[in-house]
Amino acid sequence: QVQLVESGGGLVQAGGSLRLSCAASGRTFSNYDMGWFRQAPGKEREFVCSINRSGGRTYYADSVKGRFTISRDNAKNTVSLQMHSLKPEDTAVYYCAAGRSPGWGTSAGWLYWGQGTQVTVSS
Repeated sequence: QVQLVESGGGLVQAGGSLRLSCAASGRTFSNYDMGWFRQAPGKEREFVCSINRSGGRTYYADSVKGRFTISRDNAKNTVSLQMHSLKPEDTAVYYCAAGRSPGWGTSAGWLYWGQGTQVTVSS
């Protein structure tokens, strides 16, 4: 079992920046790929980005490419999401997830999920 707790959400103006963090506990953090997802009101949960176990490979949804950066610190059992140039359409609850062999770009195979943190971008 892996427990995930997100933090860092809040209200920001369009064009601003925000950094989300996800703290993991339980099983060995470095054994898991990590990902960020988001869900806006009335919409399906969507993939945002992911990072492999070593941190050497990342993957981003087209909607956030060039604006968001995922990183991880295996010594501290944390994964972060740095968000720049935020847009109102980035408003959502953001979730971190962990998986051993997840489907990057999809929700498939992600085993553990955090409770989410709200990000609101005002226009």
